Amino acid sequence: LHFVESGGGLVQPGGSLRLTCTASGFTLDDYAVGWFRQAPGKGRDEVSCINYIHGHSDGKTDYADSVKGRFTISRDNTKNTVSLQMNSLKPEGTAVYYCGAVWRAAACVATSVNYWGQGIQVTVSS
Repeated sequence: LHFVESGGGLVQPGGSLRLTCTASGFTLDDYAVGWFRQAPGKGRDEVSCINYIHGHSDGKTDYADSVKGRFTISRDNTKNTVSLQMNSLKPEGTAVYYCGAVWRAAACVATSVNYWGQGIQVTVSS
């Protein structure tokens, strides 16, 4: 089983990045999938979640207030991936970003995550 993030890197303030989480060995349709981030010296906070609801492949989405209107989470069931499009990035968005999958859940709670990716660095700096 593998769960791998890609797409991170260095971007200037106001720029965009697209993070993708790719699963192998299990089907993301059966999971709520969330993006979390952890800045140095801080806890791991939820950024966005796409829920599993009653077997539907496209569940309800949710966002932290700090990213609403700038970030968009989406699924591609054909590729078994979940992506996070991040626009208008701010320096406070600098963190390691993780994806986490929760079995048949309606919410992405870090303590309930079944599978974590290894994390990927996003740095927003001029």
